[in-house]
Amino acid sequence: DWAPYFNDKGIAYIVLKYRMPNGNHEVPISDATEAMRVVHEKAEEWHINPNDIGIMGSSAGGHLASTIATTAPFDIRPDFQILFYPVISMSPRNTHMGSLNSLLGRNASEEMQRRFSNERNVKRHVTPPAIMLLSDDDRVVPSSNSVNYYTALRNNDISATMHIYPSGNHGWGCMTSFRHHKQMITDLTAWLDQLPSPKKDAIRVACVGNSITDGMGI
Repeated sequence: DWAPYFNDKGIAYIVLKYRMPNGNHEVPISDATEAMRVVHEKAEEWHINPNDIGIMGSSAGGHLASTIATTAPFDIRPDFQILFYPVISMSPRNTHMGSLNSLLGRNASEEMQRRFSNERNVKRHVTPPAIMLLSDDDRVVPSSNSVNYYTALRNNDISATMHIYPSGNHGWGCMTSFRHHKQMITDLTAWLDQLPSPKKDAIRVACVGNSITDGMGI
């Protein structure tokens, strides 16, 4: 349903139908990682700027999108992330329990919960800019997921934008029946329009130094 909006803006829109975990949390992550690899590999053939490839996800899909944005190999990591009412944390105190149980199982260890809580995985220079769009009255995924992710991004000097609409609960996507649909489209468009879009042959410069150099390890 989102394709016409992005295509009208000259943005290629690719839909990934990823597999559910079914007891193996690596399955959806491997599908999304492979999708990013294919898009980068086919960028020239598909007339896509390889330095301007983003990722978008909603709800549990927002957790997958933010996982790729924070942990995927750097050469295929997205350049921006669009997250609708995303699950970010796997902590039982903040998460959507259905997402936690489906991804990690009902007896997930605290170590696994921390590992897949993406507010903990944000890294300066490496995690891409993000926009989060959600409702104040969401009764499915607590708004604290987005708030904590926003805070982690800003604490690492990463550009982040968050829009919280007064109502809408959960799952409105691009439905025109969403009371704040027009405002949401305006907000998303404004954010996309201000994103830097490097040329496809842009030269990227890294500062190389010892273990205390800002950006070491990139």
